[in-house]
Amino acid sequence: MTILLEAQNLSRYFGPNVAVQNIDITVKRGEILGFLGPNGAGKSTTMKMLSGNLAPDKGEIHINGFDLLSQPKQAKAQLGYLPENPPLYRELTVNEYLQHCARLNQLRGKQLKSAVATVIERCGLGDVQRRLIGQLSKGYQQRTGIAQAIVHNPAVVIFDEPTSGLDPLQIRQIRELIRELANEHSVILSTHILPEVEMLCDRVQIISKGQVMFAYSLKALHQQRLNSSLKITLAAPPELNELQTLMNVSTVEAVSANQFRILYHPEQDPTENLIASAVSKHWQLQELVREQDSLEDIFMHLIKDDAPLAEVKN
Repeated sequence: MTILLEAQNLSRYFGPNVAVQNIDITVKRGEILGFLGPNGAGKSTTMKMLSGNLAPDKGEIHINGFDLLSQPKQAKAQLGYLPENPPLYRELTVNEYLQHCARLNQLRGKQLKSAVATVIERCGLGDVQRRLIGQLSKGYQQRTGIAQAIVHNPAVVIFDEPTSGLDPLQIRQIRELIRELANEHSVILSTHILPEVEMLCDRVQIISKGQVMFAYSLKALHQQRLNSSLKITLAAPPELNELQTLMNVSTVEAVSANQFRILYHPEQDPTENLIASAVSKHWQLQELVREQDSLEDIFMHLIKDDAPLAEVKN
């Protein structure tokens, strides 16, 4: 797939403070990249650099082949941006505002009318296109913000907290719209909502203290942080110390009278031995589940580490 956004060695300093240091980002056509990090990690600074609102002290940014620093007009023409607080003109109607945004992106005449009509349809704004933006619900205002970001059909779209402040129905609708947009654009999604990342994103990049901690596909991410634990339920359980003495078992935790968590070293899976013992000793095994970290567990683990982890491409 074609790489539509590529940033290399991005760094930004504010006086003696390092906001971002040597960050690399690539996004391919048809891909959604989740960009995560705790408050103060450097997410907003990175988003501002990628969108051309803040110059990096070091590094390069190419958007659909154009250098953002030496060819800013051409590069920005390939970019759509929705900040956390959309730049809406509340006194204009949706149609008036989108026409204004289209003109800012050098669209004129029939091309302008066609572009505005297209994004109104794609973003579900047909019923409210003649209403003042200030009178719209938060969900429709967010849709209008997305529409302005894609009215010029950019190669890359950056969304910063796109579902912030929305109700559950609006969140679902905006997520569906973002997934649809990814069919034709590259999307960078910056959000604090971790389930949103799991539902929408193909890859995730986590930064902390201005450095990349993790750059994985979601599939590879879960494989890397698979918990070495099993949860078992036994109708006729033995004493806890008997479970503890099973081969390859590190620790046993009693969850309840009949349920236990078995911890083990990743290279020494006790599953087969556990099943064989349960059958031969009549423990009446009712459940055996391999436990896995949630993305929240993974996120918290990574941002507590001091050193960045190696990047994995798959």
